[in-house]
Amino acid sequence: MADVNASQTSPVPADPRSLRAHLFDLDGVITPTAEIHMRAWAEMFEGFLASRGIAEPYTDADYFAHVDGKPRYDGVRTFLASRGIELPEGDAEDPSDQAPGEETVAGLGNRKNDQVLEMIRTAGVEPYPGTVAYLDSLPATARLAVVSSSKNAEEVLRGAGLRERFEFVVDGNVAHAEGLPGKPAPDTFVHAAQLLGCTIEESVVYEDAVAGVRAGAAGGFALVVGVDRGVGHETLREAGASLVVSDLSELVDGAGAQA
Repeated sequence: MADVNASQTSPVPADPRSLRAHLFDLDGVITPTAEIHMRAWAEMFEGFLASRGIAEPYTDADYFAHVDGKPRYDGVRTFLASRGIELPEGDAEDPSDQAPGEETVAGLGNRKNDQVLEMIRTAGVEPYPGTVAYLDSLPATARLAVVSSSKNAEEVLRGAGLRERFEFVVDGNVAHAEGLPGKPAPDTFVHAAQLLGCTIEESVVYEDAVAGVRAGAAGGFALVVGVDRGVGHETLREAGASLVVSDLSELVDGAGAQA
């Protein structure tokens, strides 16, 4: 884990745009692909549980508690543990169409990823208008990066027409190559700030997932903005968000933010 100071001793900035570095999660903050991921997780886990004759259903609560914001295989492993199920780890090359009873953690994760990619290619990707408005409102001197657990972040950003807005994308591929633990560890955010040549004290994190908010809080960043796409304002505050909004457009004129 990165060597960072988790304490925030300086005052919380009144306007996140006053900070130098802006570190955005992707799914649920920039694009509504969190909804696609949520549906893909549900389809994959529902099919898996049904194949094993397990009556207890997979629910949205399971998504937010065990999967949201985490690296793909971590999400599989955490949910299975919540049901007392252990599977072999497998590896990244495991096929997604494993037969019932032969599944691995990696194979299930790959199955979910195949479903996500199919949904994205079929329906396309449109960014949140409020996020685009917020990006437009940032000063020309702002330094921007995307920090995502997804390994498809580059493809999604290009599909949304936003890749050129960000200097760096620290995604699941970069985390794997650099040996960085995923969220809720702060390391991927810290790495992005370092790539931008900025300190954590001059950086703001934007996150919609509990795991991501916890990562930002653990990293000691100047500000952690929680974007509530369904988790709940209070849940994000309890996870460590400095302020919570329902959409980043609320920060363009300063209205609606809740400290």
